[in-house]
Amino acid sequence: MAFDAVTVRCLVSELRDSILNGRIDKIHQPEKDEITINVRTFTDSFKLVLSAGSAHPRVHFTNVNKKNPISAPMFCMLLRKHIGSGKITNIEQVGFERIIKISIESYDELGDLTTKFLIAEIMGRHSNIVLTDSDMKIIDCIKHVDFTISSVRQLLPGLTYISPPVQNKTDLISIGESFNMDFSSPIQTADKAVLSAIAGISPLCSREIIYSAFGRTDIKCGELTDSGKNKILYEIVKLANKIKNNNFSPCMIINNQTGKLMDFSAVSIRQYESLAEIKEFNSISLLLDEFYRTRDMHERMRQKSSDLVKLLNNNIERVSKKIGILHQTLENSSKKEQYKIYGDLLMANLYNIEQGQKSVEVINYFDENSQSINIPLSPELSPSKNAQNYYKKYNKAKTAEIEAAKQIENAQNDLEYLESTLVAVENAESEDDLNSIRTEMITEGYLIRKLTKKRLKKKAPAPMHFVSSDGFDIYVGKNNTQNDYLSLKFANSSDLWFHTKNIHGSHVIIKLGIDKDVPKTTITEAAELAAYYSKARSSSQVPVDFTLIKNVKKPKGAKPGMVIYDYYNTIYVTPKNLENS
Repeated sequence: MAFDAVTVRCLVSELRDSILNGRIDKIHQPEKDEITINVRTFTDSFKLVLSAGSAHPRVHFTNVNKKNPISAPMFCMLLRKHIGSGKITNIEQVGFERIIKISIESYDELGDLTTKFLIAEIMGRHSNIVLTDSDMKIIDCIKHVDFTISSVRQLLPGLTYISPPVQNKTDLISIGESFNMDFSSPIQTADKAVLSAIAGISPLCSREIIYSAFGRTDIKCGELTDSGKNKILYEIVKLANKIKNNNFSPCMIINNQTGKLMDFSAVSIRQYESLAEIKEFNSISLLLDEFYRTRDMHERMRQKSSDLVKLLNNNIERVSKKIGILHQTLENSSKKEQYKIYGDLLMANLYNIEQGQKSVEVINYFDENSQSINIPLSPELSPSKNAQNYYKKYNKAKTAEIEAAKQIENAQNDLEYLESTLVAVENAESEDDLNSIRTEMITEGYLIRKLTKKRLKKKAPAPMHFVSSDGFDIYVGKNNTQNDYLSLKFANSSDLWFHTKNIHGSHVIIKLGIDKDVPKTTITEAAELAAYYSKARSSSQVPVDFTLIKNVKKPKGAKPGMVIYDYYNTIYVTPKNLENS
């Protein structure tokens, strides 16, 4: 993530404008490594989150309400004691590092006005939140760091707070036109050389400097001329001046194909060109809050759906193996006619066969050329019994062929259902979506219903609703049950129906109402939604079939979400999600 010193400087500027001279109202600790501080100003109130989590360390304003523990943790109680009701007198970035220092004035037990410092270190797995007194002596920290963890720097109550060791790099904001960089390694990329020389920037920012200079990011040091090096230095100084003047352009980078969040930046980013959407924000806190809320939601959904994914994958593997065995049975059954011929020929030549023979050679009357054929025999059986044995093999193979064909059809339907359900789980956006899928799988017998004292009310299907740029209502099913509801009950016969061609995904409906003339733009947007909510979300040029809903039928006994259709057209689109209404 690009939570670099540039982002911290942008954030500190915003915090100073918003909560400087504000008073701390409430302090909570919803997670073991995260605190939230409610701050009141004369005109507004803010909730500030400080997280020292190794995965997503951060500081920003938030609108997310997390559940707090019934009993406040010790660190939370200590903060309430020392800085509760305190006044924020200063907010600063320590050097040009990923460290934010908040100065807070508050009264101690004796009624004396004291200054405490709340320090947030945003440094990956080494992140921490530290409270010190006015002499920088550590009162406590959210993570204790002793000699067993770090021999270089300890963070423990009673010790004097020392800033992390400074890297052997030059701060971005101190760079001038005389700055020298090492481009001597011919195979090293130029962005790596910039990253190695300058402190406070992320790999994303380093690549952007090279892109601004050359229009590409893969330039190697060996390719650089003196003119090229000067271009790089010019872009670095230009960026440094923007940062010094607090000229920021917060933006979020979203993958155009998958819709997933890729990164964020406090300065404008152009290097991804058409591969990504750049969403701009007026506030770095709004950006960070949305970014981490979405990331946390995806992580939470991944954890909550892991049992379903495992169950579905196990069933898919089991059904796939079953289909393989059934196909082998069909292949073996192809010899059935040979068994019948053997039986008929043995019955026609009983008088020429003696018991005890291991084989017999007879004329094959079923062959156009009447060639001889050698028939294996069981010596312990009579000629008649050998013939009957071949008839039994014939009847067994014939029955197996019929049953295998039926079971293959059923197994293929099961496989289709399981794979479509797996896509629905992977595309689920809320816990309610997962619970709907669980209910459906209980109905289909793949999950065992847990006994509950109270019978849960069955919720009505609630498909996703979008509005096209032309004002048409578009509905998307989130699971197989909703797909059936949309296509078989909700839609009118003249509505338009969409589905990815031979790819598992959601059913999509355009409600036409009185206006039957659908613009091409709306058709394209509905197809993009069908592609986005399918297994092909990460692909481009996805084929999507569309037809009138009257051409969509559900075969008798078919699994949920399974339909057939005809008289359709196909459109090729790149998956894209519209704003859900």
